[in-house]
Parts: sequence; C-alpha cells; structure tokens
Amino acid sequence: MTYPNNEVSAIEIPFEHRHHCWFCGEPSQLNFCFPKNYEDNFSEDQELILNSRHPRLNIPACAECYRLANQVKADSISAVNEGVKRRLLNLYRKDLAIGINWTEEELKNSEFEGGCFSGFQKSAWFMYEVAKARVSFNGWPIEHKGIDLDLDIDGQTFVFDGVTYPSLEDAVNHYCQVFSLNKPFFQTALNKVGVERFANVIRFCRLLVGSTSTEQKESLKEFI
Repeated sequence: MTYPNNEVSAIEIPFEHRHHCWFCGEPSQLNFCFPKNYEDNFSEDQELILNSRHPRLNIPACAECYRLANQVKADSISAVNEGVKRRLLNLYRKDLAIGINWTEEELKNSEFEGGCFSGFQKSAWFMYEVAKARVSFNGWPIEHKGIDLDLDIDGQTFVFDGVTYPSLEDAVNHYCQVFSLNKPFFQTALNKVGVERFANVIRFCRLLVGSTSTEQKESLKEFI
C-alpha cells in the first residue's frame, strides 16, 4: 500500500519516551517529517514519497539525528533509521573504540592522573557509554491511528559485546577500522568458522596484522 497524500501524522509515543529521540534515545528537540514533501519539480527523490510504505509521519528527533536523517534517501522510516545508526557509528567510532581497548576498571587504575591524558581518564568511559547507548537504542514500535505499522526496524541488526550494529557488515567494518585489520581476510575467516565465533575471528586477525598472504593462508588452516 502506498501513501501519496501530504497529510502529516504524529506517531503515538509511549509515556516513558515522551521526551526521547526515536533514533538514539537522547532528548528530542525537533520533529523529523518523513517522507519529505518536495514542492519543486518532480525528481528521483520525490519517487520515494510516492513509493513509501507508510503515511507521512512526524518522528521526534534530537538535533544531530534530525540532521543525519535528512541525509538519508530511503522509502521507509526503518531504512532511514538504519542510515542514521550507520552515520552515528561512523561519527562515534573513536568513542566506541574506548570500550574495545579498555575496561572501566583499567581506566580507573590507569596512571593518567595529572598528565595530559587526565581529562581522557575522567571522561572516556562516559563518552563510550553514551555512544554505545545511542547506537544501540531501539526505537519504540511506530503506531499510526492505533495500528502498528510493523516496519521491521531491527530485522538486520547484529549485536556484539553490548553494541547493536545496523548489520553484521557494519560490525565487520567497525572492527577492521579500529584494529587496522585486513577486511577481506577477516571476512574469509568469519565465513569459514561462522558468525558465532566473531570474537575469535577478531583476536585471530589481530595476531596477523602485517602478515603476508602466505602466512595468512597457513594460519587460517590452523585456525579452522
């Protein structure tokens, strides 16, 4: 079913989320209208409106997610949500890497006091937790006039180490960038042993950073 009309409908918001951004859970400041209403001449973007699977909706958003959502070209709010999460993941990659490289206890016991990294010691874990919460936030089901639109918001997500990624590929990209891993080699190893051994693949590939193709092939045989 398509919704070519321009009427904008407010979504039903649970009481506990009445002040939250639907995309990341931070305090909401704006309403993101989707699909957008293009009043100029017909364009490829306008086709997204005519092909939308739901009516035009007002989605509560924080200022940052509002800006990111406007950069996404999609025909459903679930696809917009995925695009926003992917952009948040890229923006806060360094903050999320804190939780990969450190534990909270290690930061507390580090010897950064009084040095140029003392500010990092005090704020790093908080920055990580905020980034993790925003990327992993699962917006409430969208209801329009009492009907759940069933948009399959988290159908492709991948959860690892407490972080919800838009997809498995996004998680692979994230870890390959954080640890400077060879992505094709990482993907090959993951395909061989299965996604349930994702953590093992990370540790294995980290041991082979800078290795030759021959060394990688021989090590992969042993790993499997």
